[in-house]
Amino acid sequence: MGNEKTDGFHQIYEVFSKRSHKGDFQHQFSLLAPNKEMAFVMAQENFMRREPVVDIWVVKRDDIRMMQPEERQMVNRLDNKDYRLTKGYGYLRKKWRQYEQKMLDEKEILSWGDDGKTPKTTR
Repeated sequence: MGNEKTDGFHQIYEVFSKRSHKGDFQHQFSLLAPNKEMAFVMAQENFMRREPVVDIWVVKRDDIRMMQPEERQMVNRLDNKDYRLTKGYGYLRKKWRQYEQKMLDEKEILSWGDDGKTPKTTR
């Protein structure tokens, strides 16, 4: 960030808004302003009168820090996170089915009745 050229007088600000007390802040737009007070007034005039919002944040773009390339490489190294997601356990259904099928042995299957559904009772 910060590669954008300005005239030296204006600075780039990012505007975030929150629509409800329980909601999250979302980025809305960028604007050029000479200082943070003017940026806040411009954000209110351009956004708050059009949309219902509870709160807004106006942040100078230069104050937002992004990840450096070497930091991204470190995050990419940690790619095996399936254990944190429920989709990572999808193989268990297949394993459980195999386990259940192994429990039925040949004697038990042959002891079932003629209809093949209910087991015979041997006393």
